[in-house]
Amino acid sequence: MCGIVAYVGERDAFPLILKGLKRLEYRGYDSSGIALLEEGELNIYKKKGKVADLELQNAGKELKSTIGIGHTRWATHGVPNDVNAHPHYSNDKKLAIIHNGIIENYASIKQNLISKGHVFFSDTDTEVLIHFIEDIQKETGHCLEDAVKLALKEVVGAYAIVIMSVDHPGQLIAARKGSPLVIGVGENEFFFASDATPIIEYTKNVVYLDDYEVALVRDGKLTIQNLDNTETVPYIQKLEMELETIEKGGYDHFMIKEIFEQPRSIADSMRGRLNAAEAQLQLGGLSNYMDKLVAADRIVIVGCGTSWHAGLVAEYLFEELARVNVEVEYASEFRYRNPVIKENDIVIAISQSGETADTLAAIELAKSKGATIFGICNVVGSSIARASHAGAYTHAGPEIGVASTKAFTAQVTVLTLMALAVAKKKGTITDEVFERLLAELDNIPSKVNKVFESATKIKEIAFIFTYAKNFIYLGRGLNFPVALEGALKLKEISYIHAEGYPAAEMKHGPIALIDEDMPVVFLATKDSSYEKIVSNIQEVKARKGRVIAIVTEGDTLIPTMVDFVIEVPDTHEVLTPLLSVIPLQLLSYYIAVMRGRNVDQPRNLAKSVTVE
Repeated sequence: MCGIVAYVGERDAFPLILKGLKRLEYRGYDSSGIALLEEGELNIYKKKGKVADLELQNAGKELKSTIGIGHTRWATHGVPNDVNAHPHYSNDKKLAIIHNGIIENYASIKQNLISKGHVFFSDTDTEVLIHFIEDIQKETGHCLEDAVKLALKEVVGAYAIVIMSVDHPGQLIAARKGSPLVIGVGENEFFFASDATPIIEYTKNVVYLDDYEVALVRDGKLTIQNLDNTETVPYIQKLEMELETIEKGGYDHFMIKEIFEQPRSIADSMRGRLNAAEAQLQLGGLSNYMDKLVAADRIVIVGCGTSWHAGLVAEYLFEELARVNVEVEYASEFRYRNPVIKENDIVIAISQSGETADTLAAIELAKSKGATIFGICNVVGSSIARASHAGAYTHAGPEIGVASTKAFTAQVTVLTLMALAVAKKKGTITDEVFERLLAELDNIPSKVNKVFESATKIKEIAFIFTYAKNFIYLGRGLNFPVALEGALKLKEISYIHAEGYPAAEMKHGPIALIDEDMPVVFLATKDSSYEKIVSNIQEVKARKGRVIAIVTEGDTLIPTMVDFVIEVPDTHEVLTPLLSVIPLQLLSYYIAVMRGRNVDQPRNLAKSVTVE
């Protein structure tokens, strides 16, 4: 949620920041703005709507500066409008700030500042914060960076901020707590951003700020201190990301590009870990904790949205293969309960971005109770990666589309590898089954490619159902989480109401919705529940429901019973989700495009939910 871009150096700041904000559009936002230091004046340009609206508003203007801060805002305090857009001035207009996060105690601070004569123009907590910093600086006589530290010790909530000052040209101050911030280090220039996508074009050297750290760029040098003035040496990491991975590459949307990248992203998530030819499996990130994982009495998986669905798949995998008790929790609920967590429990936290606020809070709660934390995320250096005791990156590559596609299959791939590694070490599966599953996993990327051969057929089916106002998705066993994921994809990007259910639960309520206008998607691949699914399909057809069935290639029974069939290649039952989810992603995409939706930036959604 929200996006930060800032720059100080020798380049023209406005077009650089504007391009950076466009790269962050996938995060979700409703307004944007840029502040520049121009000939001794601090000027702010901001606009409700898309970054393109901000660009158009300032087209033809001579905006010359080598320092600036920019922001895309997702409204929390105050409606989306020009005034509430960031950046915000201090009371004397000598400071400007951009901010991701929420300052929870802003109201009491604001009342105190109003009593001192401060005048506020917006409804935001962010404007309160920059006024508060200004007030502290004037009352204490401290330098700006010390005033920032003092203010941050007083505020409650989460933040990633960047501040610039009229009195200190060439200086930027940044800080974070609970919201990501990365600093790009170039030659005589520095870049600040919420993630690496605006930076990669200019430098691959980055520093990830930790919570409670304050970064100061002054006179071409970067220093980092904590709130108690203890200085730390910036740890510079090398980005593995390539610029082309965040471009559309000829596709109409990032989402369809990322769907078609899945053979590669699945393979990349196995590369260096799986050697099917020699029946070897090695997860280096978990090696030091494997004994603890094998000995665990219980695994608790936490995640949100698509990551929660991946966790549900993992529940079946760990219980079936490794014979260990697994519970899957919404991180947003887990963090506010008083869960029973013991020292011998393993908590697996799943997040594409590695920055999901609720999942981070769940990690901290579990750690406080003595649990061992394994993180599964896609972004190197992210907060969850650093907060975990151990874990594994998914190596899906940057995912720009808000609706996760390749992130889901990459997460399921890594979780499958984990379950297999534990099962092998515990001896809960035979060598023969282990070797067969490794071989099947190795073949999954080519089988995903085979699913894509049905893309034209899926597009034709999508055209038929653009009229729909509701969808039901049904599956059993490992395909139940896939049904949930398919329903989520459709509602996210097409705005069609869709629900996923275990197929057997249909008779306990949802069957009342079935009529000749109700599309029902069945995950009906050949597995241990096949006969039951056939019965469920017959129940829907008896009530005139329109059935789309995802079936195993070569099935001759179900195609005689349903309206539409999409085939996926045969594979081992526990690997089915990696194939059966692909048609659902394509179906959702094509329906949304045909309904004229913005599939990469669906309304009200953000890629990374970094606030509650």
